[in-house]
Amino acid sequence: MTQRVLITAGAGGIGKEIARAFATVGARVAICDIDDAALAATTRDIPGLATLRCDMSKRADIERMVADAVAALGGLDVLVNNVGIAGPTAPVESMDPDAWELVLAVNLTGTFNVTRLAIPYLKKSGAGVIINMSSVAGRFGYANRSPYSAAKWGVIGLTKTLAIELGPFGVRANAILPGAVSGSRIEQVFEQRAQATGKSLDEVRRDAMAAQSLKRLVDPADIAALAVFLASDAAKSISGQMLPIDNDMQATGG
Repeated sequence: MTQRVLITAGAGGIGKEIARAFATVGARVAICDIDDAALAATTRDIPGLATLRCDMSKRADIERMVADAVAALGGLDVLVNNVGIAGPTAPVESMDPDAWELVLAVNLTGTFNVTRLAIPYLKKSGAGVIINMSSVAGRFGYANRSPYSAAKWGVIGLTKTLAIELGPFGVRANAILPGAVSGSRIEQVFEQRAQATGKSLDEVRRDAMAAQSLKRLVDPADIAALAVFLASDAAKSISGQMLPIDNDMQATGG
């Protein structure tokens, strides 16, 4: 069976690598993103994708996007909820409430809205799969990143609940919890952490590596390979699980 796959925030970073990996194994893939230029570039880089613009903080955008994706794919077998924004770096007492609400709106409520709309199609699939992108911040507290951490913990609770509710329909739900992933985003996180703590960038990087057994950043292609595995028949007995891919990270750092 050719899998039909929808990936949110699929025009860059981890999402783009997941789209590439599914396309490589012959899946039909639709991606959505808010960045028109990135969508166009991804289409050139990975031919054959269906691309849709979507602001994941807006319910009307999500409702339109899911319907259009299902129409383009002819159904849906795999949903990868990859969307997530980093949000601000600040202690809780000085956190901007509007920034808090935006992070929760995109990272948690956006994931909820895509999923609730996709469920009827995943039930029809007969082998539906939901893969939610949480984070190491969904396992540990994360100093100065309260909205991001709260949202990623929320994704864990949502994943567990989906697995219970949808198991009787043959739909599996799992979460991937990446650690520090190579790319521009982690560099921005390191810079913000340095500003928030008064440490140098080198100190922040050393602290990050000291908190994990394998002293390197995670390759996004490895996360994509894990997603493809979780959507495959080889993982047909895996549901309701939280799978870290973080070089054995022991803490998020300060």
